[in-house]
Amino acid sequence: MNAASVTDVVTGLALRRPPGRAWKWGFAVALSLTGLLAASIVVLLARGVGIWGVAMPVAWGFAIANYVWWIGIGMAGTFISAALFLTRQGWRSALNRHAEAMTVFALAVSGLFPVLHLGRPWFAYWLAPYPDRMGLWPQWRSALVWDFFAIGAYVIVSVLYFYTGLIPDLAAVRDRATTRGRQVFYGLLALGWRGEARDWERHATLTRMLAALAVPLVFSVHSMVALDFSEGLLPGWHSTIFPPFFVAGALFSGIAMVVVLSVPLRRAYGLEGFLMDAHFDRLGKLMLAAGWVVTYGYAAEIFTAFYGGDRYDIALVEHRMTGAYAWMFWSTIACNSVAIQALWWRRVRISRPALLAVSVLVLVGMWLERFMLIVTSLYRDYLPSSWGTFHPTVWDIAFLAGSVGLFALLFLVFVRFFPVLSIVELRRQASSTEARS
Repeated sequence: MNAASVTDVVTGLALRRPPGRAWKWGFAVALSLTGLLAASIVVLLARGVGIWGVAMPVAWGFAIANYVWWIGIGMAGTFISAALFLTRQGWRSALNRHAEAMTVFALAVSGLFPVLHLGRPWFAYWLAPYPDRMGLWPQWRSALVWDFFAIGAYVIVSVLYFYTGLIPDLAAVRDRATTRGRQVFYGLLALGWRGEARDWERHATLTRMLAALAVPLVFSVHSMVALDFSEGLLPGWHSTIFPPFFVAGALFSGIAMVVVLSVPLRRAYGLEGFLMDAHFDRLGKLMLAAGWVVTYGYAAEIFTAFYGGDRYDIALVEHRMTGAYAWMFWSTIACNSVAIQALWWRRVRISRPALLAVSVLVLVGMWLERFMLIVTSLYRDYLPSSWGTFHPTVWDIAFLAGSVGLFALLFLVFVRFFPVLSIVELRRQASSTEARS
């Protein structure tokens, strides 16, 4: 496929291809789940967080697990695009657009849960570390303060990086639009792009700068999220391995989500000429590598508990393996450590149904791992009178399902009206291939 045909194909997906039956059904389901989320938020505002299953001693539950899970998924998209861009990996050109969109939408969904978990979300601005009129200055030694700055910076950089890459493609769609409304819509979003030499020079400079900022921010953001837990003097949380463990887990779940989005996108939009076996093969290898780092984290946590000899850490590990939530621990191991071993075989990595099944198991396993981390560290204290198990309510399930629906809704709207592939990257790759031949 030459450079000219790339532009025609990608712009045609946004301008001329009508929504198929699969897109309509997916949109209907996603819209219904988003409506469920909206209704749940209304009930939450009216009745308070008591509608959830949280109670002492398990004061955190689905909301924080959902937050950590979604923000982990949001870390990998920009990292995959930015890291592969900086290392000049040409195969990223078929993945970077929807991976970056995944990041933006996952971050938007994750931001709901800390705000809703406050109980009084209209005071959400109190989360911002600023000196108030009562003279309460931010505690700069707290991970929560730096968590706000790290996540805020990453959101800004991710949105800018995503939108910067879209601008030339939006201009291409604008120039091929046949109706006045579409010309105005895409023209406004293209910010007056003309494709002059100085436009391309500034675009390249800004893209390199944002990519260079995005890569270290991935590590800082999830390290800060990990420190929110590891600063607590609680068995199961107070661990120095958490920052690298959380980063690896974020990349692990993010790569799995890229696969979950890429497989149906390839089939629904006929992108077999762009998303090829080599792309899924490399994604499978990356998932396997990240999964082994996560598995090492599980083994190191168990080993250090017994090697250190602390009876409270040992009791926590034993409770996770044999206690009320043992099924969750072993399900996590099965999904995150056992299932990925199939990826050693190339036949599995290039088999889209098999790779999709493994990726779904990884996403389920990573959610269970986040939930296990929170609940199993809280439900058993050192006094039997303080023991208590967590039982999710229908509203906990509704918020989890609604968040998935909101993410799916945003992504479906994006692939319907915007270029799902990077025209600039694919044209550059096609041109270099033609020059070599």
